[in-house]
Amino acid sequence: MKNRSALVLCLAIPLFGASGGAYRVALPGFRYEFPRDHFNHPEFRTEWWYYTGNLHTPQGRRFGFELTFFRQGVDRDTPSSSVWDVRDIWMAHLALSDIDGGRFLQTERLNRSGAGTAGADVRQASVWNGNWQARFDLDLQAPGAVASQELQAVADQFSLQLSLRSKKPPVIHGEHGISQKSEGRGRASHYVSFTRLPTNGIVTLEGKQFVVDGLSWMDHEFFTSQLDSNQIGWDWFSLQFDDGSDLMLFRLRRNDGSIDRYSAGTYVDPRGRTTHLAAANFSLVAGKTWTSPDSGGRYPIEWTVRVPALGLQASLRTRLAQQELTGRTPATPPYWEGAVESSGTKNNKPVKGVGYVEMTGYSGRARIGN
Repeated sequence: MKNRSALVLCLAIPLFGASGGAYRVALPGFRYEFPRDHFNHPEFRTEWWYYTGNLHTPQGRRFGFELTFFRQGVDRDTPSSSVWDVRDIWMAHLALSDIDGGRFLQTERLNRSGAGTAGADVRQASVWNGNWQARFDLDLQAPGAVASQELQAVADQFSLQLSLRSKKPPVIHGEHGISQKSEGRGRASHYVSFTRLPTNGIVTLEGKQFVVDGLSWMDHEFFTSQLDSNQIGWDWFSLQFDDGSDLMLFRLRRNDGSIDRYSAGTYVDPRGRTTHLAAANFSLVAGKTWTSPDSGGRYPIEWTVRVPALGLQASLRTRLAQQELTGRTPATPPYWEGAVESSGTKNNKPVKGVGYVEMTGYSGRARIGN
């Protein structure tokens, strides 16, 4: 959902308002076409590309990372007269969780597309914002397939240079081509993920290089309208288990504290076959919480996940409570996005895993779309 921070999900940019009437909405029957649909969809108001991952060095030092690219449509009604006209705002977030070092580093940037400053282009097979980039290596032997993705991003204190291989084909979430988020026509997204991306590369932290490998996850969503006024935020989970299966769940929270019936998920078996999960098919129970000294948000940092049809019960926890992103502008209200570990049972057999959890609306209402 990055849903997201799917957020998928993360956050669209409510600071820049434009009428949604000039944009398409996500409707059933959308026909995905790859590689086209890995890249830009300017006919939809909001779009994001969302990378997270759990990495470690050969010596066992652990890192988590987040690299996200957001596009928010600003104006589709006024004819463009210059490459510098602001048609879209492009935001990007970059974060490093130094799990064993007990530190969380984050930064962000805001650009317009201008003369190629930021964008997403199937012809270039890349998504970028300045010198932060995700480049797709398309598999010429299988048209539309992605052989690997290369990430690079440089900040003052740290940088990433990572190669992500495609272990499974892209997963389309939801039903009938859409991931419905609330009642009503178009209150949905088109939502695609690469759920298992073996990763290797280099993390540089304060001038020291660390050779790393691990697993990453990539979400791509595009839509125009999503949450409604009765929804305050969401909890999103991406989990990669040591039996080769993957699980995405999102829980939409309502203003009265109840859980919205449009909460959903997807189970991906080791061969890449998918099963849609409705809200009634799983439960998420929050445990221990952490209170942010910056925003005052009180975030659950332990969870119990149950999916009875899979025989799955897992406990999630994080070794680094402070993984809250606090933006520098009103466009980015705080949200928690962090690396977690899981342990539990699946069909009465032990199963462990890693993943990422995103939580929004705990320190102010999360806003998406109209």
